[in-house]
Amino acid sequence: MSAPTLARPRHTLGTDAPRPDGEAKVSGRFAYSSDLRVDGMLWGATVRSPYASARILAIDPGPALALPGVVAVVTAQDVGGSGRHGLSRPDQPVLAADVVRHHGEPIAAVAATSLALARRAATLVAVTYASVDPLVDPDAALAAPPLHPDGNVYRHLVVRHGAPEDPLPAGLVSVEGSYEVGMQDSAFLGPESGLATPTEHGVDLAVSTQFLHSDRDQIAAALGLDRAHVRLTLAGVGGAFGGREDLSLHLAACLLARRTGRPVGMRYDRAESFLGHVHRHPARLWYRHTATPEGDLVRVEARVLLDGGAYASTSAAVLGNAVCFAAGPYRVCSARIEGWAVRTNNPPCGAMRGFGCVQTCFGHESQMDALAAALDMDPLALRLRNALEPGDRLITGQRITGAAPVRACLTAAAALPLPPPLPADPDPLTLPGGAGLSAQAADVRRGVGLAVGFKNLMFSEGFDDYSTASVRVEIDTDGELVATVHCAAAEVGQGFVTLAGQIVRSELGIERVALRAADTAIGEAGSSSASRQTWMSGGAIASACAAVRERAGAGPHLDARHLRDGPIEETRVFRHAPTQALDDDGQGDAHVSFVFAATRVVVDVDPELGSVNVVQVATGQDVGRALNPLSVTGQIEGGIAQGLGLALFEELRTEGGVVVNASLRDYLLPTTLDVAEVVTALVEQPEPDAPFGAKGVGEIPTIPITPAIVAAIRDATGRALRRVPVRPADIALGEA
Repeated sequence: MSAPTLARPRHTLGTDAPRPDGEAKVSGRFAYSSDLRVDGMLWGATVRSPYASARILAIDPGPALALPGVVAVVTAQDVGGSGRHGLSRPDQPVLAADVVRHHGEPIAAVAATSLALARRAATLVAVTYASVDPLVDPDAALAAPPLHPDGNVYRHLVVRHGAPEDPLPAGLVSVEGSYEVGMQDSAFLGPESGLATPTEHGVDLAVSTQFLHSDRDQIAAALGLDRAHVRLTLAGVGGAFGGREDLSLHLAACLLARRTGRPVGMRYDRAESFLGHVHRHPARLWYRHTATPEGDLVRVEARVLLDGGAYASTSAAVLGNAVCFAAGPYRVCSARIEGWAVRTNNPPCGAMRGFGCVQTCFGHESQMDALAAALDMDPLALRLRNALEPGDRLITGQRITGAAPVRACLTAAAALPLPPPLPADPDPLTLPGGAGLSAQAADVRRGVGLAVGFKNLMFSEGFDDYSTASVRVEIDTDGELVATVHCAAAEVGQGFVTLAGQIVRSELGIERVALRAADTAIGEAGSSSASRQTWMSGGAIASACAAVRERAGAGPHLDARHLRDGPIEETRVFRHAPTQALDDDGQGDAHVSFVFAATRVVVDVDPELGSVNVVQVATGQDVGRALNPLSVTGQIEGGIAQGLGLALFEELRTEGGVVVNASLRDYLLPTTLDVAEVVTALVEQPEPDAPFGAKGVGEIPTIPITPAIVAAIRDATGRALRRVPVRPADIALGEA
């Protein structure tokens, strides 16, 4: 008897697949971590330092404990274990005992019968401080007395490529400039929240996070618990962007649950969220670019200084990216890039979308425009002339062995249609300043800017990067095949829950696919960061599917006959090709693969008022292969909005290390009225070693958009604009 003919499942790889959680999210039925509730639970709140630098002289929990309904107050002496945590090194106390190193540092935690009561009680914990002058200048931190036993320098890295110390011949053209990037916040719409439940020997924690297994390991070590007795489950995540890689309320919630013997929920408000997670590193950059009169890059020199704030987080890795990619996606004969990430009493900084490449892209693309002007050369032509190609070497000495469609991205972006000119009698809402009616059409100047950026995919520099996934196939009560995927990859909005189903439908030919909750009951999947989950966890799911097919003795598709002996379940671990640490000259095959994007921006500017309207963003995006074009386009649009925010609005401001704008009233995010029309060309050149040929696309759209916007404003105004975010005064009154 011949095998039955099976219809191809819907929503396989390469199609526009809808999100399985999409309807619930837009209708308000999706359960986020802030919705977690159980009978008999308590609520926790954190006591935070109002100082950026201080000594703790005394802590008196008595006034808080006197409130009816307050169950517990914990301080550093109640922690146990190592009492420290940290994503890359355990340099951060769970609760500060004697020294405060940044504004908002946790000092104590309170559990009470309601959230309002817990927050009120937290204000009553009496902490006596002796304030200390904070160290807030990252340049001064290099030579200042150490703020921490680990010192003030998280990492110092030098990349020497070619012969950067040799004198240059006469007749070359050089431009140099200094640039600055402000501190950007992830500002995800769902503030941190979670629910900790005590168990006999440990704790269960449901929390919004990006890295379940790292969270588990840090909690176990910090609180002195057996790792096997700390179980984490991913709760609904309302955005992440890197800000959920580090621990936030995890430790306080678990500590309070263990202390009280009752479940404890915690939920930050917006102001506390600004204090409770890491931010994008502020950067100071100096560059000198040298080229032949024809426009061939000869040498790039740069100094990169990142302010990592009070604790290490991922500062060392962010600096590695900033330095490795500081010359941009261009062929360079020689380069010398020196970088530092330093400790200050400013808020801690760590992972954020673009991970170091955002900062240096603003520098190298500003320089490429300055060089084009000095050469009297078209900025697009200069970039095309120097664009990297497969086989070229980066400034780290690594040869590009995969796809490198830099030229294709540039030409695709440049070829997209420009918007129509501003009409003589425009709708006032379309003018810079919008509804304020402050701009007059006759005063508006239009500008066009271009930028291109690139970034690594996956973890780098010898990190043992892997992901684990299991796939189980069984016959349900209706006689239909159903596949269940279990993977600890965190869904943070990037669409992994959609992709997992697409892979199984394509690899096994099964229409019905379920996804188990991500938790630590299965092996590690790594962080949902570094644009890695499509490659890593997608590869793990595909490997598990292949193992299921092999065990079933099936071809491309399974049917019920292959499960005569019952369900089949296979678990596989997927690793990418190994990388290596950089040597003392910053040389080595430190990265797995690279992704590229070019962005052209059109702006309207009122030069006298300094107001800006972004009219259009056109982007050529390297995707390898678009596994879900709808999702890819959404990621591009979201990344562009975030980069637009950095260019024009978003900066977490401090005075003496104290955050002064911790609200969405004062920390300005782009609204739907600020985000321009986005037109996209997907550049599909499959990556040879990637599962399905696909590249992660979550981060790269954020990288070139900021310098492209600034380039467009420069084009419209003639202002130098060496700092982002660009303020109205920079345009109206700034350096010409």
